[in-house]
Parts: sequence; C-alpha cells; structure tokens
Amino acid sequence: MGTLHKVCDTQDLHPGHGRTFSVGGRSIALFNVGGEYYAIEDECTHEGGSLGEGLLRGNRVLCPWHGAEFDVTTGAVLSPPADYAVSPFRVVVEAGEVKVELP
Repeated sequence: MGTLHKVCDTQDLHPGHGRTFSVGGRSIALFNVGGEYYAIEDECTHEGGSLGEGLLRGNRVLCPWHGAEFDVTTGAVLSPPADYAVSPFRVVVEAGEVKVELP
C-alpha cells in the first residue's frame, strides 16, 4: 500500500475538467468526471503531451499534442497514436480534500 498525498480541494476542480499537479515528485493528471475524481500519469505514452491539459469528454481524455485518447478511470489507451496505457492512481476524497495514493 502506498501513501496518500493531498492534491487539492474538491472545489478546485470542476466537473468535466482535468488539471496537472505535482505530487510526491511526480506529475499527475487529475480529472473530475461527474463529481468522481480519477488520477493517471500525466505524460502521454506517445510523445509526452500533458494529459492534464487535454480535452475531457466523459471518461476519455484527448492528448493535446497528437490526439491519443485514454480512459481516465483505468489509464487504458483507447486510440492511437499512443500504444501503451498510463498508470492509474487510487483517489480518496475526505472532508472536501482530494488525495492520491502513490506507491
């Protein structure tokens, strides 16, 4: 089991949006999908675009550089040009704080 790190308050990330955060020395993309929070590695596996800066459609994020799509709930790659998934991270919401578990 890893360590929980506070990322932000729930009010800092509105539904339908994502954002990049530096957490425990890592770059994490955090998304609010209808009030549920999901975290994945921020770097696209194609050429390193920031997924936290991508367009969020439902549970899919579009890499802003070349359009690869990832499932923010699992990190799975859904369309090219990326070939590999990104790692997901467990998210815990407690007392209005969004926390991410890192190994």
